Amino acid sequence: MVEIKQIDQGAKGYFVATDAENEAGRMSYTYAGNSKIIIDHTEVNNAYRGQNIGKRILMEVVNYARENKIKIIPLCPFAKSVFDKMEEIRDVL
Repeated sequence: MVEIKQIDQGAKGYFVATDAENEAGRMSYTYAGNSKIIIDHTEVNNAYRGQNIGKRILMEVVNYARENKIKIIPLCPFAKSVFDKMEEIRDVL
């Protein structure tokens, strides 16, 4: 069972997906002022590819942005591609 949690490190941080002791993937971000975060990198462990790990992490980031009334700037090509495909999450752009 994959769990996703946020690790906030001040000006930046990441959301990490873990499966027991294994890291399945992570999406890192940097704050841009108080009202925006920039998603700069997404990484999924090869063993977890094809399981929508990256998309699941992005959905957690979207929920975080909605709850905190902040916007997302998807510089990461993966995150940008998901936003391009999913109109229903573009409210946080």
